[in-house]
Amino acid sequence: MRYGVAFANIAGFGTATGAVAMGQAAERAGFDSVWPVEHVLVPDGYESEYPYDPSGRMPGTDDVDLVDPLIWLTWVGAHTTTLRLATGILVLPQRNPAIVAKEVATLDRLTGGRMILGVGAGWLAEEFAALDVPFEGRGRRLDAYIEALRTLWTQSPATLKNDFVDYDAVHSRPAPAQTTVPIVIGGHSEAAARRAGRLGDGFFPGTGDVPTLVRVMRQAAEDAGRDPDAIEVTASGAAAFGSDPVAAVQEQASLGVHRLIIPPLAFDPDALGDAFGTFGENVIAKTSDL
Repeated sequence: MRYGVAFANIAGFGTATGAVAMGQAAERAGFDSVWPVEHVLVPDGYESEYPYDPSGRMPGTDDVDLVDPLIWLTWVGAHTTTLRLATGILVLPQRNPAIVAKEVATLDRLTGGRMILGVGAGWLAEEFAALDVPFEGRGRRLDAYIEALRTLWTQSPATLKNDFVDYDAVHSRPAPAQTTVPIVIGGHSEAAARRAGRLGDGFFPGTGDVPTLVRVMRQAAEDAGRDPDAIEVTASGAAAFGSDPVAAVQEQASLGVHRLIIPPLAFDPDALGDAFGTFGENVIAKTSDL
């Protein structure tokens, strides 16, 4: 089992010193990755329902500092050596895919191939409106942009025409250090699970019935002629905090989960090292072979 840190860029970890503390403490403790969150804009008093909390609201206030995940990962990558750098997740339909391809490939190249791109369709309708991007049809836009990223990363010159992009013999350099950057599909719905099966290198169901979602993902992969075992599953690590974390993690592994994500265990950068170290000794070290 592998472990990552979700919400890695919130609160004090959005600062220069906090980001370094987060990345280095996670790396020392045996976490394989960090997963910063993003919103370009958070409209004041939004009414869209946040799907990952029973309150329907994101944690914190609407005006909380939320640093850009790609810039944050660049800073963390410069202060770590092995930690995977993942977005958890990037709302890809809101962004120009050619610019994302350039930014992510550059980051992957500068860090020696440590990038994982987590993407999703998005849920905050008011944010799409403020960015002048249609909320309706965002799933089709996401599919088209994923195709665009992979084309720009693997072809030079690249040519692609679909419903949302039109590239005719264009160069996007540098290429990633990896053959192509792994794309993880985030989302709690069966639509997200099917997308992961059809298109994803990984699947990150942030909430919901994970066993059912994994079954849907695997069936979609088989229907698309893909190997479902090759799709890495990342899920909530709440199970790792029970009375018998090793048994709980074994159960997650039996469901096909490859990585568990936990939130920061302390919001004081000075205390984070001890908190992560204890988790590393009690959980990571005992379950790394699962």
